[in-house]
Amino acid sequence: MASVEIPNRSVFRAAEVCELAAVPPYVLRGWEAEFPDLGVAKTAGAPRIYRKADVERVLRLKHLILVDGLTLAGARKKLMEEGATAPVPEEVSDSDVAAMMGEAAHAGLRDVKRGLQWILGVLEGEGASNEFALRAQPAKAASAKKAPAKAKGKAKK
Repeated sequence: MASVEIPNRSVFRAAEVCELAAVPPYVLRGWEAEFPDLGVAKTAGAPRIYRKADVERVLRLKHLILVDGLTLAGARKKLMEEGATAPVPEEVSDSDVAAMMGEAAHAGLRDVKRGLQWILGVLEGEGASNEFALRAQPAKAASAKKAPAKAKGKAKK
């Protein structure tokens, strides 16, 4: 197998790891199931990101399985013998993850942040004084008009 040049970055997406290792995504997911410490999820439900050490480990796994002909159990045993059971924990900073996100994701997060700040303001008693309040008022007025009709229907029964 030819050696792979890993870019000098601290984090990688799953698709990038698959491309570097030349394995399909389902293979990487299978290896994650066998080696749960492979990759890092910032939060539950978030896509996994991979440190440079994880990429090196994926490449080593591929070599052990495809070149040396080991099973996953054999590869796990070999990695344990080599002392490579888990990469050295390194912090993955928020800025590393932010660098991977596109502008659309940043804009969406800014909208969510503004909405949460508005909710916090309402809960703290500052009232609804921004664009989110203006959007919510027509819905409240419409529901207020429907409320008496529902009350009449209940009264007839």
